[in-house]
Amino acid sequence: MLFHVIARGKIARSPEAELVARYEKRLTWPVKLTELPETGGRVPDPQSPFKTVLLDERGKNLSSEELAEILGRWRDDGIREARFVLGAADGHSREERAEADLLIAFGKATWPHLLARAMLMEQLYRVTTILAGHPYHRAG
Repeated sequence: MLFHVIARGKIARSPEAELVARYEKRLTWPVKLTELPETGGRVPDPQSPFKTVLLDERGKNLSSEELAEILGRWRDDGIREARFVLGAADGHSREERAEADLLIAFGKATWPHLLARAMLMEQLYRVTTILAGHPYHRAG
């Protein structure tokens, strides 16, 4: 299953970009990163079947194990692409939230956009290690 991270704004050269790249290299599952401008831009067509996950302050605060269980189920059900969408500064519209398959949040705190992107990449790496029974999950 492809992990497709779709984010508004350019990450450029930054410590957060280095973290994103570090986890992208570690991931053994296929991953695609798409950056869109703050407004507009076109999201590439998904591989079907697919699921959409929005990072949203109204989302569920899932443990890494709970996220791994969901993504593992999707993988086993033949989902070809899991899209993880980080919205613009104003977040996602009501329509986008209604159409999403899952809304997740990284706790109740508000996180800087670039840091949330790095945190998502780490969680995706952690999910794959949980599903593979790798010890990283316990050491992290």
